[in-house]
Amino acid sequence: MNEAVVLGLMKEALTVSLLVGAPILATTLVIGVVVSIIQAVTQVNEATLTFVPKLIGVFVSMLIFGPWMMGTLLDFSAGLFANMASYGR
Repeated sequence: MNEAVVLGLMKEALTVSLLVGAPILATTLVIGVVVSIIQAVTQVNEATLTFVPKLIGVFVSMLIFGPWMMGTLLDFSAGLFANMASYGR
């Protein structure tokens, strides 16, 4: 196993991690900005008001994107295990 193979695997793992985490991070970012704008307009500065909408948003995004996320992780893992013998050479 040489450096190029290790770096390629690390790059692919990082890419898959970013792709899988992006929908949830984007959801929480959008919800956080919207709630912050509403708080600024109404002048209600309560830190706990952002928690429940973000929690609901994460739950909904997991329901929507969960199958895709699992499929992506399973494809990466299956490819990793299928080529494991060639990595040892």
